[in-house]
Amino acid sequence: MADIEEARRTFDQFDADGDGFITAAEWKSAMAKMGDFYMTETVAEAVIGAKDSDADKRLSFDEFWASLKK
Repeated sequence: MADIEEARRTFDQFDADGDGFITAAEWKSAMAKMGDFYMTETVAEAVIGAKDSDADKRLSFDEFWASLKK
């Protein structure tokens, strides 16, 4: 996914409360909506942590976009 517009749409789907950040709980919920019922909060925290460049335990769009471009 290298298209920034598509990335923004995906980010917005994950950002359930619309605050501009994706938390582990939002990640887990979005994955469940896509059929991954095995995503745990712990795994979601690890996924967020791997992409979270400022270590605030949530993903901004810039962090999300940077992770997609790698």
